[in-house]
Amino acid sequence: MFDFDNFREIWSTMMKNKLRTFLTGFSVAWGIFMLVVLLGAGNGLKNGIMYNFRDLADNRVEMWGRFTSKAWKGMQPNRRIRFTTDDYYSLKREHSEIVLTSATIYHTDTLAYNKEFFTGETNGVFPDHAKINFVQFYQGKGRFINEIDIRDRRKVITISPRMAEVLFRDKDPLGQYIECNNVMFKVIGVYYDKNMSNNSPAYIPFTTAQLLYNYGKYLDNMTFTVKGVATEAENKAFEQRMRTSFARRHKFDPTDESAIGMWNTGEAFRMFRALTTGIMAFIWIVGIGTLMAGIVGVSNIMLVTVRERTREIGIRKAVGAKPGSILMLIIFEAILITAAFGYVGMFLGIGLTELIDYGMTMSGANNPETASNGNMGEGMSIFRHPTVSLGIAVSATVLLVIAGVFAGYFPARKAVNISAVEAMNTE
Repeated sequence: MFDFDNFREIWSTMMKNKLRTFLTGFSVAWGIFMLVVLLGAGNGLKNGIMYNFRDLADNRVEMWGRFTSKAWKGMQPNRRIRFTTDDYYSLKREHSEIVLTSATIYHTDTLAYNKEFFTGETNGVFPDHAKINFVQFYQGKGRFINEIDIRDRRKVITISPRMAEVLFRDKDPLGQYIECNNVMFKVIGVYYDKNMSNNSPAYIPFTTAQLLYNYGKYLDNMTFTVKGVATEAENKAFEQRMRTSFARRHKFDPTDESAIGMWNTGEAFRMFRALTTGIMAFIWIVGIGTLMAGIVGVSNIMLVTVRERTREIGIRKAVGAKPGSILMLIIFEAILITAAFGYVGMFLGIGLTELIDYGMTMSGANNPETASNGNMGEGMSIFRHPTVSLGIAVSATVLLVIAGVFAGYFPARKAVNISAVEAMNTE
């Protein structure tokens, strides 16, 4: 049984070889430290990339008309393709994968209330636009466009917080009327925009925008979400079906990718997930390789230790010590070195990542939107919250200790298998 005397004997052996013990332990601590720091850096990069897509659904598709680049059935190239409301209403009817749909009419206009003015985008949209693009409202801040607004072509408007601040200052904008393109619109909501961006648009019913801006049956783009389209093959097949369908409706070559523009966030998310997964796999390989270097160091030191103590082991066996007790003595020495120094490396690694995370939080780097005024490129992040889960760090340390058991076991087993006479005759 392992008792205090055994621990004192192990400690005495380690103190006789302080430099060797320290160098062995340092290689172990460095290995776990580097693994934790590398995992923290990988998580920081992953968090930064995904943060930039925080306001996009991972199954969102946006389409818009462009110009053809190929002749088709007697028609010349360079024809403009413009989507219509017929295209919009055909989406769900012809494609069962599509769930939420919206179309958009973009227009820059001047909003006025009394003597205050604000020039910005006024977009005509459908109700699903809010769900597709995460347009949210705090309680008491009104609502988004609904189906009744679309059906009755109501003159209602939902504005951004920045518009509300400029036009109404400290006054509650809900229920007030603002002028837009010489038409009075009732404010029905102020949506949440953490950036308070000058570029955030106002929203009006799509049908109202068609009349107000004389768009007729046309629209600028369509956005929708899909289900059951996850893999690369499924995404490509879906996009090809969409191009074929619209090629038939607008009479262009189905292979002409210039005719319509398409942005599939599912494909983008899949690529970024594959990228971050590859980065994390590489980090694990490098980190585990560093750990294994430490374990090899422990194993080599235990080989040297056993060789130096071979005569001692022979004497122990001669006076009646059981092989199991000798085996456990050497194994526990390896465990003590890996556990103690592994814990130190884990503590320093977690401490460093938490310190960096705290510094980034205090400087605002973890929340770039708080310093953003909505200008292009602001509010973006490539590195955010570079921390490691405590469970992962502890698991890595436990794995290190288990490896330490094996590092001590094999040299010890070889030593106890030597006969007492042979061991005592060893120089």
